[in-house]
Amino acid sequence: MKSEFHDVIKQHAKLGTDLGFYHLFTEDEYFDGRHITVKGKKQVFFSSCSYLGLDTHPALKLASIEATQRFGVNLSSSRVTVSLGLYEQLESMLAQVFGKPVYVTPSTSLGHISAIPLLVGKGDAIIMDQQVHNSVKTAVQLVKPEGIHTEILKHNRMDYLETRIQILKQDYNNVWYMADSVYSMFGDGAPFNEINGMLNKYEQFHLYVDDAHGMSWAGKNGRGYALSKMPFHKKMIMATSLGKGFGSGGGALIFENEDQKNLIKSCGSTSIFSGPLTPGVLGAAIASAKIHLSDEIDTLQDNLFEKMMYFSEAAKRHNLPVVGNELTPIFFIGTGKKEVAYKVSSFLQKEGFYCMTTAFPAVPMKNSGLRLTVHNHLTFEDIDGMLERIAEILPFALQSENSSMEEIYEAFGMAPKSDAIPIEARKVA
Repeated sequence: MKSEFHDVIKQHAKLGTDLGFYHLFTEDEYFDGRHITVKGKKQVFFSSCSYLGLDTHPALKLASIEATQRFGVNLSSSRVTVSLGLYEQLESMLAQVFGKPVYVTPSTSLGHISAIPLLVGKGDAIIMDQQVHNSVKTAVQLVKPEGIHTEILKHNRMDYLETRIQILKQDYNNVWYMADSVYSMFGDGAPFNEINGMLNKYEQFHLYVDDAHGMSWAGKNGRGYALSKMPFHKKMIMATSLGKGFGSGGGALIFENEDQKNLIKSCGSTSIFSGPLTPGVLGAAIASAKIHLSDEIDTLQDNLFEKMMYFSEAAKRHNLPVVGNELTPIFFIGTGKKEVAYKVSSFLQKEGFYCMTTAFPAVPMKNSGLRLTVHNHLTFEDIDGMLERIAEILPFALQSENSSMEEIYEAFGMAPKSDAIPIEARKVA
């Protein structure tokens, strides 16, 4: 069965690669954040997760160069023995951003692998949201041999979650819910008001949230989407990325107290056995943290918010089947069939626009589509150009594959988009 599953994935990957969607390499001598050149074609880049555009910010580039000149390419030592002083500086600044102790990790994924096996006890149970990031699911696999009860919950169904908490708390010491703050494919957010209510209601309920796609573009000092929706709860652990909206690299774990941080710092497997971040990445991260602690972060957030609003309203004008109605930088235009997604993406690339062509296994079989990210490198003209071309080609692609808009709505459980859909406004504390 496992072999058959792998065969299906390989077939999909080969088809997507042959059609020019996957395993591509850029051919640019310089990266401006707005364009990439692949297979000789310059394209507007609607697939960057550097939402605020900090990846090309002059301060980050200069800080990266200076740190490399001062400390070399790499201090090759386990963090459990010796770390560059830049780590201490960065963690101190991030603690100011979040108002809580922070431990910097080589990546968000390796942070999960360090934290989850240590935080979840033998008498605990884990509930994972159906769409939680694969890196969280991978880390959870490490605790299964210990006999930890794990189960998967239908996406964002808080009624189901509460029922499971009520049942599981009778037999387990703690019940952990593992979720993303902003889900990486469809761009929808977790219902934090309800989650916070259950944290307060049930003593044994704990939250582990991956805020990788919520970092920087939302919240005070860019502390992220999760903390823009609820305060940091004493029964909450948060992981985030420094390589997306933050603009540098690596990940971070945010804790309620120093004891939790020290546990992961001293005993986490990837804290002990993984290599450190390079001086250049650490230098860039410190420069980004300085921006997060300045007024500049508000300007960057406001600029992105305008582009997100513009994209949302333009997509509605074109009556495009955008999945979900929350305002985040990730927009998913459903096509249903992967063949429709391939036809639309091929046309877009010929027209000079690149986005992620998304099909199984990244999404369910009948939930293929186009994943577009909005970031500060883009212009309003770029957004108009992309959406106009999708609106132009989508009807023909659907017709050629014997599909329809109605079939898309049914596949994603959406209502037709003829009427305006309310958009949840952002700026929160």
